[in-house]
Amino acid sequence: MAIPDILRAEGDDGTPDSTVPADTASAGTAPESIALAAIGAVTGTTGATGTGLPAPPSEDTEDPLTRVYTCLLARDPARPPAYSADLAAELELPLSRVESAVSALLDMGLLRRTPDRAVLPVAPDEAVQRTLGPLEREMRARRQHMERTREQLMAFMPLYESHLLRLTHLRQAEYVELLTDLRAVREAITELGRTCEREVMTAQPGGGRRAEVLEEAVARDEELLRRGVRMRVLYQHTARFSSGTCAYVERVGRLGAQVRTLDDEFMRMLVFDRSTAVIPVPDDPHAAVLVREPHVVAFMVGAYERLWLEALPFETEWDRQTIMDISDELKQTIVRLLTEGLTDAAIARRLGLSVRSCRRHVADVMAALGAESRFQAGYLLAQQEREQPGP
Repeated sequence: MAIPDILRAEGDDGTPDSTVPADTASAGTAPESIALAAIGAVTGTTGATGTGLPAPPSEDTEDPLTRVYTCLLARDPARPPAYSADLAAELELPLSRVESAVSALLDMGLLRRTPDRAVLPVAPDEAVQRTLGPLEREMRARRQHMERTREQLMAFMPLYESHLLRLTHLRQAEYVELLTDLRAVREAITELGRTCEREVMTAQPGGGRRAEVLEEAVARDEELLRRGVRMRVLYQHTARFSSGTCAYVERVGRLGAQVRTLDDEFMRMLVFDRSTAVIPVPDDPHAAVLVREPHVVAFMVGAYERLWLEALPFETEWDRQTIMDISDELKQTIVRLLTEGLTDAAIARRLGLSVRSCRRHVADVMAALGAESRFQAGYLLAQQEREQPGP
C-alpha cells in the first residue's frame, strides 16, 4: 500500500490490528509525529514519512474519500462489516483507489478495522480526539515549558535593570557633574585651567566684577596665557565703568587675551578646550554644573561665537566717542525694555547696572521724550516706533 497506516486501529476486542506495518509499530513513533501525519492527511500535505497523502474530504461527491465514508455510513448495521473489495464493487471504483481511500481514512481516524480486517466508520469528533489529542497535549506541554523558561529568564531582569541604572549614573557623572560647594567649584575651575591646552571662552554678565573675584582670576588667567592658551572674555557694556574690571582687562590684554562687551544680558559660562563647560545653578550662587556632553558643549560654543560677533572690543583707554556710543546703546536697550514693561529693578539686573544708575538712565529717556510717567513714556516710545518708516 502506498500510504502506510500510522494510527493503530484497534479491533472489537481492543487488540492492535495485525495489518499495521511492523516498521511503524517498532519504530516507537512519537504521538506528535502521528498527529502531524494525520493532520497532513487532512490537509493534503506531506506526512512524517514524506509520502504525499490524499487531499481531505470535500463537498465533491465524486471524491473517493467522501464516497467511501458515505457508503460505510449508509450501510445497514445489521449487515456484515465491509471490506475494500465490497466497497469497490458497491461504488464501482477500482480496488486500488478504494484501498488508497480506506488507508487515508484510517490515517485520519475516520475508520477503524475489525479483527478480520473489515472497516467501520468512526465519528469525526472521536477521530479528532484520537488524531489531535497527542498534538494538543504536546502543545500544552510546550506552553508550560515556555512559561517556565520565561519565568526563569525574567528572574534576571532586576539584576539587568540595576546594571542599567548604575551605568546611567556613571554616564551622568561622566557628562554632567553638580558641584554644590563654592570651594569645590573654585577647585574644579582651577584644575580645568591647569589642564587646558588650547582655548578658554568666558562669558561673565552682570557688569563690573568684584575685586576679590578678579584677584583670584587674574593669576590663573595670566598663567594660561603664558602657556599659549587663547582666551576670550565677554562682559556687558556696564563693566567698562568698573575700575577693577578695566585693570584686569589691561593685565590680561597685554598677554593676548581678547575682551568684548555686549549691551544685553547673556548666559554665564566658562568653556575649556571646547570640551568642558562650567555653568551656574539658578538661585544658588555657590553651586555650578560641569558639562562634558559633547553635543551640549558644542551648542554652548556656537551660542558663544554668535555673541562674540555682536560684541564690541573692550578698550581700556578712555575714548569719548566710544563711551558716548556705548551710553547711547545702553539707553536704546533701556528704551526697548521699557516698552516691554520691565521694572527698573529688572532692567538694572538685566543690564548689570545698579538700580540707582538704571533709574538715572530711565529719567534721561523720559526727559528726552517729554514724558511725565513711565506709562506715558511707554506710549510715546510705541508711537515713535509706529511712525518710523519701514525698511
